[in-house]
Amino acid sequence: MPALKLPHADGRLEAFELSSPATWRAPSQHPQWNRVAFAAAHVVAAPLAPIDPWLDAAIDWDATLAYRRYLWSLGFGVAEAMDTAQRGMGLDWSTSLALIRRTVAEAADFPGTVVFSGAGTDHLVPDPNAPLDRVIGAYEEQCAAVEGMGGRIILMASRALAACAQSPDDYAYVYGRVLSQVRAPVILHWLGEMFDPALAGYWIGERSDDPDHARAIDVCAGVIRENAAKVDGIKISLLDADKEIALRRRLPVGVRMYTGDDFNFAALIGGDAGGHSDALLGIFDAIAPAAAAALTALAKGDRASFDRILAPTVPLSRHIFAAPTRFYKTGVVFLAWLNGHQAHFAMVGGQQSARSIVHLAELFRLADAAGLLRDPDLATSRMRTLLALHGVDA
Repeated sequence: MPALKLPHADGRLEAFELSSPATWRAPSQHPQWNRVAFAAAHVVAAPLAPIDPWLDAAIDWDATLAYRRYLWSLGFGVAEAMDTAQRGMGLDWSTSLALIRRTVAEAADFPGTVVFSGAGTDHLVPDPNAPLDRVIGAYEEQCAAVEGMGGRIILMASRALAACAQSPDDYAYVYGRVLSQVRAPVILHWLGEMFDPALAGYWIGERSDDPDHARAIDVCAGVIRENAAKVDGIKISLLDADKEIALRRRLPVGVRMYTGDDFNFAALIGGDAGGHSDALLGIFDAIAPAAAAALTALAKGDRASFDRILAPTVPLSRHIFAAPTRFYKTGVVFLAWLNGHQAHFAMVGGQQSARSIVHLAELFRLADAAGLLRDPDLATSRMRTLLALHGVDA
């Protein structure tokens, strides 16, 4: 197998020989899984576009849609225009709307595929003095746009609401108004402050370096209970299995918990006698073939194979989502590049620079250990090129 030298945090260069890639048995396009599984998909930048990448976004639509077809071919639903697609970190609402429109249209050619898309308030500048009705209006605008093109909604957490809400009652008012108007049940999205610091204090209206998540869970559960007919489920991303389970136990019958815990997803999806979570995960973009194989095994009652397949993906995911967690998109796109799903390692907003070469070298090792470098020669060649750009003779 190919080999190269990889750096460590202490400055050492150490020879590394790749393993043989795993051979994943591809499921049928519409497998009969016993978990609902969405992959939050990344976007592929257009690196030759004549723009300033820190200021403007240019998307390679062909490559971006090809990746969604790849995810569908493995059996996943696609969660579109979410934080994995750099929503709010380089991808603005107008570009997100173009992305949603293209993905929904593409899905029409793949019967049985599922797409839910993010609707939020990111075209509104957060203002502590803004009236709540302005936030409601922003939500209404985006929800109407998604539903108008035949899409399903993921109701995203709102920076604008976090900025101006003063109490739990403000959250209940906004969500109640918005949910009363949607045509079909939505997936709520609670993104923790480790993913987006601007969302600290969500649900309670009190910004703090140590948010009261227990109180927030109370408020969130109450909002869902009051609007259960309009809620398909909730994705919670707090990177804390106990908090997710606490909220999951309080959900009304028929409302799903979609884990967004990229640290503990395997155990939460696998579940126990007390229940399980479904999934809406950014890490599924990066580990799609392994996750599909694991979910197929689980649906057949083979929990041992499910656990065995996902076990080495958990340390990979914890590394990709390490603090600062909001930079996880860099690792997702890096792995897509290593595996030949895109021709370059450039990102919207120039975010390919958000992680160090030492971080990416460890990601390379962990991806190899998980059997997720599908063409070792290609991965080695591309990694060697990146190392050379960082002054490393590999």
